[in-house]
Amino acid sequence: MSRQLITLQFESTNNYQDNLNTLINLIKETDEDAIVLAPEVCLTGFDYDNFDKAADFTSTAMPELLKLAQTRIITLTLIEKTDNGKIFNFAKVLHNNKAVYTQAKNRLFKLGDEDKFFSEGTDKNLSLFEIDGIKFGLLICFEIRFKKYWIDLEGADIILIPARWGKIRTENFKVLTESLAIINQCYILAADASNDDCTSMSGIISPFGKALRNGNTLCLKSTYDKQEISKMRRYLNVGIE
Repeated sequence: MSRQLITLQFESTNNYQDNLNTLINLIKETDEDAIVLAPEVCLTGFDYDNFDKAADFTSTAMPELLKLAQTRIITLTLIEKTDNGKIFNFAKVLHNNKAVYTQAKNRLFKLGDEDKFFSEGTDKNLSLFEIDGIKFGLLICFEIRFKKYWIDLEGADIILIPARWGKIRTENFKVLTESLAIINQCYILAADASNDDCTSMSGIISPFGKALRNGNTLCLKSTYDKQEISKMRRYLNVGIE
């Protein structure tokens, strides 16, 4: 089975609607059955000065994005307020015109004051999930530093990493994402913003660990091939089924 893999990389501005328009236009450039990953909170950024407004914008954005997620698999994170008034950074996986998987960010980045604004998810909600015969795992930004999660997601065909990773830790982002691909012998899709304080190191990494990075490309395209995973796991058998 082959399928188009997409990582996006663009600058999030203070204008939420402009960000949504950018995201929609980039998604429209992809195949109708593409697997698309956008950077963490790409529609609003961590706009703590307008936090309630950022959370409210999710209800504006979701219907527009769901229209594009008929056969595509689209992943992004959004700031969302729950019925009990708590605000989470939720990763949403969209397919068949609905959110088929939701995962709250479990590990908040305290150096960026995330813990002062967001509620924290729980490790119990982190698990593999399957869409169209493809096993996915998902880690949000800072979570890739926690080695326990690498084990929890063993067996994934694709691990999705939406991020807003600090520029001063660019090498960490590159090394961690490539190492995760090698250790778990799977595809890694990692998406980071191109804002001045971010790494601009979105990329697609093969089960062998070969990395393609977006560079100046807003929409990087590659191909998912299940056989590449199977070959790698047979060639260097480390016990991953």
